[in-house]
Amino acid sequence: MKTIGILALQGDFDAHRKAVERAGGRPVEVRTAKDLDACDGLIVPGGESTTMLKLLDIENLTEPLRQFAARKPVFGTCAGAILLAHSVTKPAQPSLNLIDIDVERNAYGRQIDSRITRVQAGDDELEAVFIRAPKILRVGSGGKILATCDGDPVWVEQGRHMVTTFHPELTQDSRVHQRFLEKLTT
Repeated sequence: MKTIGILALQGDFDAHRKAVERAGGRPVEVRTAKDLDACDGLIVPGGESTTMLKLLDIENLTEPLRQFAARKPVFGTCAGAILLAHSVTKPAQPSLNLIDIDVERNAYGRQIDSRITRVQAGDDELEAVFIRAPKILRVGSGGKILATCDGDPVWVEQGRHMVTTFHPELTQDSRVHQRFLEKLTT
């Protein structure tokens, strides 16, 4: 059974723990660089991206996370997608630059504009929970769009890494987390 680390500094890491279990993985919470040693992959959950960046620096996790991502898969949801992006706007902020996408923070509005909807994932649909979601403005040439909503990419993978602008952990559908688990064996 593959071990999935879930960055547990801020955000709903417990919902990801349950989603990883439903998908057949073994979740562990990651709070230190040493915790990464036990992980086959890592999930960076939603939350508040600027707060998460500060906490990564305070806990001296920024560089260890980059080193981990050079060898193993990382999956970012919502704020996690912002942290993994190449470029971030509105406002501009630093990122880990792990996947070649450009994102705009809170592009769909404020908290009150959050919604649950269906997104198109190939020939299928997925229920998707959007909470102050970022918008993917550009997907680099090596990226693969796995799902869209109203024509916008909302689930993208590139190489070993993957992002969603929605929260798959807040539904009972395990397909997104299962896809990430599959990346651990390739």
